[in-house]
Amino acid sequence: MIRVFGHYISKVFICLFLSEICIFFASMYFGSKVRFFYREPWHTEELIITSSFIFASILSLNLAGVGLYRRNLGWNDNELLSRITIGFSSAVVMLVSIYYFFPDFQISRSVLIFAVFFAFLGLLSMRWIFYKLLWYKRLKHRLLIIGCGKNAGKVIDSNQGYIHRGFEVVGCIPRPGSEIEIDPALVIDNTTIADAIKRYQIDEIVVALDDRRASMPVDELLDCKISGIPVIDLLSFYEREKAYLDLENLYPSWMVFSNGFAQSGLRTIIKRLFDIVASLSLLLITFPVMIFTALAICMESGFKAPILYRQVRVGEDNQNFEILKFRSMQTDAEKHGVVWAKQNDTRVTRVGSFIRKSRIDELPQIYNVLKGNMSFVGPRPERPEFVRKFDKSILYYRERHRVKPGITGWAQLCYPYGASENDTKQKLQYDLYYVKNYSLFLDLTVMLHTVEVVLWGKGAR
Repeated sequence: MIRVFGHYISKVFICLFLSEICIFFASMYFGSKVRFFYREPWHTEELIITSSFIFASILSLNLAGVGLYRRNLGWNDNELLSRITIGFSSAVVMLVSIYYFFPDFQISRSVLIFAVFFAFLGLLSMRWIFYKLLWYKRLKHRLLIIGCGKNAGKVIDSNQGYIHRGFEVVGCIPRPGSEIEIDPALVIDNTTIADAIKRYQIDEIVVALDDRRASMPVDELLDCKISGIPVIDLLSFYEREKAYLDLENLYPSWMVFSNGFAQSGLRTIIKRLFDIVASLSLLLITFPVMIFTALAICMESGFKAPILYRQVRVGEDNQNFEILKFRSMQTDAEKHGVVWAKQNDTRVTRVGSFIRKSRIDELPQIYNVLKGNMSFVGPRPERPEFVRKFDKSILYYRERHRVKPGITGWAQLCYPYGASENDTKQKLQYDLYYVKNYSLFLDLTVMLHTVEVVLWGKGAR
């Protein structure tokens, strides 16, 4: 992993991204050579290089938007061909639009067809090589865990199901008096940490003790650290590998002394300027969609029924504000009190079902962003009734209100829709990661990947 503005990015997927950019660039460049093989091309060498760069950039961003470079992508939600098809289709639409508005960049339609064909074959070939290389253990980070209890088991299982497993747990060294709750085959007993490092060619040590008051081999770990073997605590490991702060092991002193939670004046100003520019741009693009949505709601529920749904939510610094959404439920949806939305909720209208899955119901919140109640990216705002409850039952829940709530957020990308207190705890872990590491770079990352959330309906009910 490498850290960019506080956010961890996989080196493997960076290499994959750069490799496929080169493939896409070459696809357009050689596509033009194939197209004009027997004749002199009318375009200049500078134009084909520029067009190849535009083609590679647009296609790569679209494929990133559909999640093909997401490091926590699992085999269950891989859907490689459907993601590639959607990514290529949206890229072609964008390229045609660019050629229409900026005809100087257009070479010819036939060149674009060749470029897309070569890019498609090149991408499939690259992915085949990528998936083959993933099985080589030599390319994985070799971990030694200190501890054999519950926390060690969580580390061992933490990357199960992922396409790319960036590390391999080679073994675990137990501590005196501690219970063993992992596969006995992974237990390394009757040896020193230094000997285990040499014998198993360890790259990094993860300290995963269930009880922080238990005896920690400080002298041995210090010797390893000074000898050049990285030593990492459990919370930092999860922050790096899972992009969340583990609530079960989180404690105040770690947050006090760790990097992050910076909210400088310049960072706040940049974020606010970005929100204004992005919201005005999106408002222009989505205005026709909002008009049609309003008409559809009126046609289904009658012109006297409200189009917008106003609801009090808790924002930055625990200040209440009124959020705007297109009404997706019946007008008497909460006649029996405040409740969470459920799977296949009968209160949702036919229009409401569509606009919820496509996230169109969230579009009026652009006004909240312009007004300053919300940001484009941040923890999703919750209702005061639920906040009061969670403040009492979930540690650190109030800390998610240190930043402005957002239309989309890191938790929405990493965790499916939740309608229980346990789901709220899981999402809070990602919200705390965002609060700790938020930057314009992370905001842009979230916005790019929100395309995947909309297309695949993740988190929508």
